[in-house]
Amino acid sequence: MKKLMASALAAAMVVSLVGCGGNNTTSTSESGSAAATTESASATSVLNTDTSTLYINLASEPDRLDPHLNSTVDGAVLAVNSFVGLLTYDENGQLVPGVAESYDVSEDGMTYTFHLRQSKWSDGTDLTANDFVYSWNRAANPMTASDYSYLYDGLIAKNEVANEMVANPEYDAAAAEAAAAAGEEYTTPAEVYSDAALAAQEANEILVGVEATDDYTLTVTLVSPCPYFLSLCAFPTFYPVPQASVEAADPDGTNPGAWALEAGFVSNGPYTCTAWSHDESMTYTKNPNYYDADSVNIETLQFMLSADDTAIYNAYMAGNLDFIDTIPTEEVPNHIDVDPEFYVAANIGTYYVGFNVNSTLFEGKTPEQANAIREAITLLIDREYIVDTIGQTGQEVANTFVPAGMSDSNGGEFRQNTDSYTYPDEEAVGYFDPSYDAYEENLAKAIELLESAGYVFDDAGMLSAETPLSFAYLTNEGAGNEAIGAAIQQDMAAIGATVEIQTQTWNVFLNERKAGNYDVCRQGWLADFDDPINMLEMWTTDSGNNDAQFGRDPATGEAGTVPSYAPQNWSEYDELIAEIKAETDLTKRVALMHQAEDMLMETWAVVPLYYYNDPYMQKSNVEGVYTNAFGYKYFHHATKTAA
Repeated sequence: MKKLMASALAAAMVVSLVGCGGNNTTSTSESGSAAATTESASATSVLNTDTSTLYINLASEPDRLDPHLNSTVDGAVLAVNSFVGLLTYDENGQLVPGVAESYDVSEDGMTYTFHLRQSKWSDGTDLTANDFVYSWNRAANPMTASDYSYLYDGLIAKNEVANEMVANPEYDAAAAEAAAAAGEEYTTPAEVYSDAALAAQEANEILVGVEATDDYTLTVTLVSPCPYFLSLCAFPTFYPVPQASVEAADPDGTNPGAWALEAGFVSNGPYTCTAWSHDESMTYTKNPNYYDADSVNIETLQFMLSADDTAIYNAYMAGNLDFIDTIPTEEVPNHIDVDPEFYVAANIGTYYVGFNVNSTLFEGKTPEQANAIREAITLLIDREYIVDTIGQTGQEVANTFVPAGMSDSNGGEFRQNTDSYTYPDEEAVGYFDPSYDAYEENLAKAIELLESAGYVFDDAGMLSAETPLSFAYLTNEGAGNEAIGAAIQQDMAAIGATVEIQTQTWNVFLNERKAGNYDVCRQGWLADFDDPINMLEMWTTDSGNNDAQFGRDPATGEAGTVPSYAPQNWSEYDELIAEIKAETDLTKRVALMHQAEDMLMETWAVVPLYYYNDPYMQKSNVEGVYTNAFGYKYFHHATKTAA
């Protein structure tokens, strides 16, 4: 595909803020070394000699610092440096002891007994097994409204009485409809749920399979063996949170994250947040009550909060930052392969375009026609241009949602597993051919698909005025993300479709996307653990990460009647995910997960563009920072010299 976009799009490296996580796969950081005949770009990079402080930019203002409410990578990085779970990750990406010094597993793989070390919260109070019982129940409690509460579904048995309450305890569509039919006014949850259910929720008694045998022994009984359970124990949604602080800040339960909205909140990790100037900076200070405080060398982490790639880069080159998680696109050739301060770490995740399946963009169409529109747009996007011109750090073009490199939890790689499964496109592992060579074929198929959806084209292959196609593309600030939007805009112009790019700040963008207030938007997901279910269960109807709005009534945002043009009977997908989570035969489980990915991709509501990698820059006088395959950066073992 020919592009006429010139240097205007060469604005910034695409570093997206996406789903967060960690896994047990080793993440290898690679950087080019300076050639003998090439002056390294780092020669003009000034070193900061304050050895007690590490100056960092991850992103702009974080959305949430409560680990149970966070769903972004930047928030997860802050979480892993200020909290620690039962397990954590080492510099090789391997699970290692955290608060739990050791654990035992029953022969049937159903019961885990964790033996906790004696440790403290940052305020000096003891951290015990009861803190995990409280915290896990809190994260699973619908009243907390954690986007990740679904991770507990099908994992640990729940209190059936408590489960009378739905994911949003403030509204029950069926009860509201019944009240309306009876000519009555529907007002409060107390009119819908039993007193016992309300009491169970308010008492935070959700999970029946989590028990503190004593202060330092935690027993967890699973519903069925789970191949990724230990990875969950290192994931922020399974971190402990301080009950006294949480409840003091939110006595009536209406603002669950209130305790972590300002600096000074209690945590249990290597650092505590001691200062926060919103939208400008954050300061994290070494926590003397951290159980391994002796290994923490850097006293202070100073975070610059910004999404301005150029300003971030200039601050780094001037010596005001030691570590940056972004680099302007036009600067990549000056550093890649020649600068030892430039790194590209392996990731497991997918950058993609997402559709709101309830968008009025598809009004008047059948579900099949709406699918055809989305598939046509998928085929029109020039991914090689995006990777080569905007990305530039070796990202792999994507044609599946489950990313390359993700295991199948059965000894193989999911995307390459063809022994028990063949993708719809038997010529390649993927759902379509995204290559430059396939462009003319993809263009012809896209036009055919749009014609099947009722669009009319002239002899030149352009949309007629009688059937225009236009939509808004929502993205967050960041010149790289905006450049991808502009590339898609031009790709759609090839058939006469028009795209309006709408740019929002990170926090506003996140909440608008979650609420379904968009037609088409930029999205990305770094897996939270190395198993395909993580990429698939996020799309269940009641998932807090179901930004596509599958199965949801647009009037309520909850499960209910969907528009006539949206995918129908999404409950079948929900049932398939539940079946996968209960399946103990790992070979059958792999086949079921492929089936789920097929069902997702048949909607064409997720449009994979490329598989992530993780470019960042780190000063030559800094050592000991490590990453994993899911975007976490650990600073607690860092050291910094004066030269």
